[in-house]
Amino acid sequence: MFIGDSNSLVLESKTLIEILQHLYKAFPSVERVTSYARARTLSKKSMEELKEIRRAGLTRLHIGLETGDPELLEEIKKGATPEQMVEGAKRAKEAGFEVSLYVLAGIGGEKKWKQHAEGTAEVINQIDPHFIRIRTYVPTPFSPLWDKVQDGTFELASAETILMEQRRLIELLDVRSEYLSDHISNYVPVYGQLPKEQASMLQTIDRALGILRKDDGYRRALESKRHLTSL
Repeated sequence: MFIGDSNSLVLESKTLIEILQHLYKAFPSVERVTSYARARTLSKKSMEELKEIRRAGLTRLHIGLETGDPELLEEIKKGATPEQMVEGAKRAKEAGFEVSLYVLAGIGGEKKWKQHAEGTAEVINQIDPHFIRIRTYVPTPFSPLWDKVQDGTFELASAETILMEQRRLIELLDVRSEYLSDHISNYVPVYGQLPKEQASMLQTIDRALGILRKDDGYRRALESKRHLTSL
């Protein structure tokens, strides 16, 4: 079961615990209850509150890291620094939650892909989350970054750039996480348990890059996925 909205932990802890208790009572077959959470909210909750919420049955938290690069976090108005991201996610792990971090492939555009990959790897390595989930950045109309795309001040990353970015990220990861490319917007499905399958994941990306650089049809097929957000 998934609790909707982007940050259910902003509720008073007592209220959230009551909701969780009701869910398990109403649906006794439920095995897992998960939710989105923001790193800054996790930092504001006391450790005892977080542990009480975990004991009440909230098992996994999905946190939108997006990027670990401080400059890019500021540009996308994320509202958190790399240090706050690390603190919030580590507190969640300490309280007993499974932690799933989301990374936005391409959020650095064509020019800042490398700093995005390297900054993100640095933050993820400090957290060592249970899951790393990749989502390809798709511009949202009327957002500040959308406006920059329209006026040409933000150049969307090409499929080749995003694959190079993912390769650099995976290459730098030193974690025991499950890496998941489980969204229709992603160009190449890259999955694996780190560090055991790190080499095979890099090989998957290298094969895709090799084909892309030789086959314009394959390149066009990948680029056509840019705006896919759902089936």
